[in-house]
Amino acid sequence: MKENIQTLITERSNPGTRDLDSLSTSKILKIMNHEDSKVPRAVSFVLPEITRFIESAVQRIEQGGRLFYVGAGTSGRLGILDASECPPTFGTSPDLVQGIIAGGFQAVFQAVEKAEDDEKAGEETLKKVRFSKVDSVVGLSASGRTPYVIGALKYAQKIGGLTAGMTCNADARLLKFCECRFAVNVGPEVVAGSTRLKCGTAQKLILNMISTGIMIRLGKVKGNRMIDLIPKSQKLWERAKGLIMEELRVSEKKAEVLLRESGGSARKAILLGGGRKER
Repeated sequence: MKENIQTLITERSNPGTRDLDSLSTSKILKIMNHEDSKVPRAVSFVLPEITRFIESAVQRIEQGGRLFYVGAGTSGRLGILDASECPPTFGTSPDLVQGIIAGGFQAVFQAVEKAEDDEKAGEETLKKVRFSKVDSVVGLSASGRTPYVIGALKYAQKIGGLTAGMTCNADARLLKFCECRFAVNVGPEVVAGSTRLKCGTAQKLILNMISTGIMIRLGKVKGNRMIDLIPKSQKLWERAKGLIMEELRVSEKKAEVLLRESGGSARKAILLGGGRKER
């Protein structure tokens, strides 16, 4: 039976924005800013579920598991964005955190709308990456009904992988196939059905928490510094030096020497420097 998406919160018309097209630019932006301010509070209600997912995912990663984000459209692109930031930020292998989007590489830059309707393709994609029972997957779908994402979650659940789903509809079908459920009620969008707005913001906040929380638990952060960052640009090189200077309490010149002798690894440079010492 065909689902009536008009009943979904993500598709409803926002009563506070029905005259949007007749407002000044300034008023439009104020309304958008007000609506966006609701998102962090909505996310706060699912923090226990996010915590549970992070702790379970870390256990699996320590057994050789990987983390996958699966989505379509904006959701898929946000997953790819978060995954692609992990290697330079935390010094991880590109295989550890992977983003998957319905429609493949082309869909990252250009909409491939029909790809999200293929549930079997979601399953086949996880099979291609050899998803296993020690792996974890987060299904990203604002509506919570995207067949491609549901197909991936069904397969992951069937073989015993850790499953989580992020949606902005509390009774979403996707949640039936998830061990951890991130149902974030951000309310109707400023532009009805444009889930790249508040729903997209909620997804970005949650993805930030997942990847950062996991990396902290894996020892990729010292204090509040990215100890395993890969300094391939001048900015990152300077950031790595700053970490060494702060941790060892040495001069910039000494930090530069240690970093070069350690092949660009801040972690190795700190070990080479022999721990915290006074200038």
